[in-house]
Amino acid sequence: MMTCVLVTGASGFIGKALLESLKDNYELIGLSRHDPAVDAVTFVQGDFASHSDLEQLDNVSIDAVVHLAAVTGGCDEGDGITVNVEGTRRLMRYLIDKGCKKFVMASSTAVCGFEDPEFIPLTFPIADEHPCLDEHGYGVSKFLMEEMTKYYHRQNPMIDVINLRLAAIISRDDFINMVTGEHKRSEWALGSITLMQIEDAIEVIRLAIDAEPLPGVRIMNAVASSISALLPTAELLRDWYGDAVDTSYYESEDTRYASVFEAELVKDEFGFIAEETLNTLVALRG
Repeated sequence: MMTCVLVTGASGFIGKALLESLKDNYELIGLSRHDPAVDAVTFVQGDFASHSDLEQLDNVSIDAVVHLAAVTGGCDEGDGITVNVEGTRRLMRYLIDKGCKKFVMASSTAVCGFEDPEFIPLTFPIADEHPCLDEHGYGVSKFLMEEMTKYYHRQNPMIDVINLRLAAIISRDDFINMVTGEHKRSEWALGSITLMQIEDAIEVIRLAIDAEPLPGVRIMNAVASSISALLPTAELLRDWYGDAVDTSYYESEDTRYASVFEAELVKDEFGFIAEETLNTLVALRG
């Protein structure tokens, strides 16, 4: 019997690609306002934050949820809290009450606070659970979503929650354009050099779905192990921050192009390596 997976945000860029990739090996239900039009996927039209819309799933046994639906970067504080926090609370409450045990949640590397051009992380590389220093709304909404998952785990110790702090997910063509473009210290700057191709995003989500159940809450960066730029990492960081940051981690040959975010935990937990992204970077660097 195939694992039944609910995917919210099913008609979005990641959601539709995920459904297309997984449809032959899972029983998939796509929940969104618009039909993703993917064969062999059951479409449920609705809002993940609406209890009446969720009631369409009352007679379905759901093994796992991949929660992708959200308001994205640049949202105002009110929308971020309403959708990403309160909406997630409603979704989790409904699914826990009907017996769902696995939750794969799309968090964001932006939790740390890099929307602000003046942001400087506590350390480089940026830790998987770097505290939230966001001042603009989106990052804090994703942080509070993570806190909501901890709250529900305290109530329901057997649930398995994986909060993936995802890199910016884009197509290969867009990835090439951004990597080869100019990199300036600006809003979202650290996000602009922490990119991942869509194929790798699908793979890390699949690995999280398939991972052996482990009751608890995990938070991890879901990023490529390399910076999304042609310049070495230390050189770029010194150009942006001068002597305000410690770049010693990047001084060896092995870490010359290492990501500004830690990438070891997701590899250790799931065996994830962002192969498509890394292959493109190798080709671009010659």
